[in-house]
Amino acid sequence: MKLYLTPGACSLADHIAIREAGIPVDIERVDLQSRTTETGADFTDVNPKGYVPALVLDDGLVLTENVAILSWVADRDDRLAPAGAHGRARLVEMLAFIATEIHRPFMRFSFSPADAEKAEAQAAIVRRLDLLAGRLDGGQYLFGPDFSAADAFLYVMTRWARDSGFDVPPRLSAHLARVEARPAVREALAAEGLA
Repeated sequence: MKLYLTPGACSLADHIAIREAGIPVDIERVDLQSRTTETGADFTDVNPKGYVPALVLDDGLVLTENVAILSWVADRDDRLAPAGAHGRARLVEMLAFIATEIHRPFMRFSFSPADAEKAEAQAAIVRRLDLLAGRLDGGQYLFGPDFSAADAFLYVMTRWARDSGFDVPPRLSAHLARVEARPAVREALAAEGLA
């Protein structure tokens, strides 16, 4: 199995979840500007969309998109999804929220040439992060005391917010520190050259 990633990109969430699950994986870095892999291959042959993440399974199936990959990982290690009859649905709900309401506006914030659009995107991101910070009241992670695949995704978005100079709510700063202290997270950061 191989995970195509760009260090510090959203693919870091998938890398963390795979390591948390103890799933053996090879990683290959992708230069998103040239869309080439570190071995010189054309990344669009793996993922025609041209962006990370992409997970190539041992049977050759290629999964893309954080929601799909993080869900797939949680299917292999149920510790990465909330328990209960609606646990899987709640995980997918949270992954979709992070992908559409935080990750997507980050693309506008990062790549728009218009200052007004950047400010609007930043305001939307801050509102959504505040909402998720409220979920951490009394709990260590998004679904209570147990780390989930959604926490890996939120961690990456919080890193981006912090690194972009946003005012990160204290509960999210504490969440970021808790997640960053996890051995699998430290391993992923080291493997991506981020620690």
